[in-house]
Amino acid sequence: MKRALEQRLASVEGFREPRVDLEQYPTPAELAAHVVHLAGLHDDLDRTVLDLGTGTGMFALGAALADAPQVVGLDVDASALAVARENESRVASTASVDWVLGDATRPPLSASNATVLMNPPFGAQHGNEHADRRFLDSASRLAAVSYSVHNAGSREFVESFAADAGGEVTHAFRAEFELARQFEFHDTESKTLDAEVYRISWD
Repeated sequence: MKRALEQRLASVEGFREPRVDLEQYPTPAELAAHVVHLAGLHDDLDRTVLDLGTGTGMFALGAALADAPQVVGLDVDASALAVARENESRVASTASVDWVLGDATRPPLSASNATVLMNPPFGAQHGNEHADRRFLDSASRLAAVSYSVHNAGSREFVESFAADAGGEVTHAFRAEFELARQFEFHDTESKTLDAEVYRISWD
């Protein structure tokens, strides 16, 4: 299933005009398939799935392909959501996705028992520091369980944040993926990014 999911997600188009202020980097299909597969093994796809900062829909579409009962993809960028809708047609999932325009750090959603899947901005850009903290805060209020991708070296921060918000990191693993050059300040054609993925129980 994981391999088939990765193959379907490989057709998902990334950002056509990525915004540096939002740190819009595409989530690799391999990583998304792994996270969605892991969520399925833990029965975390049996409830509403929220993809906070969905971008062009990678995690949301992965959850839809895995037959989650309800999937919501939330993003502040209307142009990214337009691509996400096209991607939904491209992957041809049997479950549909509700695409919502809104700020993931102030989500216009009401939920308390959802599963959140997200690849938040790492806060690497000036003026966007601690962006992943704000996404985790949203997850703590909306989710029973969340899966999130963070910059390498984030374990102490994520575990501390989760504990302060009444949650617990139950699983953590390292990941790496190759990012193609997409902004002027990138000095190489591609770069391998070291990352970490965390499953947090907010129950």
